[in-house]
Amino acid sequence: MKAFSPQMIEKAQKIKLLAMDVDGVLTNGDIIYTDAGQEIKVFNAKDGHGIAMWVRSGFEAAIITGRQSSINQRRADELGIRYVFQGAKTKLPVLESLVEQLGLELSEVAYIGDDMPDIPVMENVGFSVCPSDAVDEVKGICHYTTNAPGGCGAVRELTDLLLTAQGQLKIGSADTHQEMTQA
Repeated sequence: MKAFSPQMIEKAQKIKLLAMDVDGVLTNGDIIYTDAGQEIKVFNAKDGHGIAMWVRSGFEAAIITGRQSSINQRRADELGIRYVFQGAKTKLPVLESLVEQLGLELSEVAYIGDDMPDIPVMENVGFSVCPSDAVDEVKGICHYTTNAPGGCGAVRELTDLLLTAQGQLKIGSADTHQEMTQA
């Protein structure tokens, strides 16, 4: 894990809601269709474990995506993500509504996205993050760029940072590993 500035740790300590895009963040961005017209997406198990640890630690998670897919809902259900918004062409109003519903402030939200539709959200949240293979415009405005590309551990890198900053995870601790995997 990278070394983090005190300012970045301070931002991460305030986060109560992790919101994320799907394509290019939870997946590598590929969308595969079979001859039968079925959609296939590949999700990273490490990203999933990180999200599950975040949720089990008492925090909220949300998916906000411009596409509609039953696969997204299935993955969210597996990970305990209670808030899933699909077909969201403009994501900021969706997030603002959720934040109000949860009694939070945008400053208490971390958002990870990779492309132009994510920029309005990223400009308004407390901690904006993008995978290493995000478009340059997103990289230019986010607080943190992960080492990992989308769908290959970028979300896990973020959840490890957030949980460590919140005092919920000590990287490399056998006790933490055992506690998190038993939940």
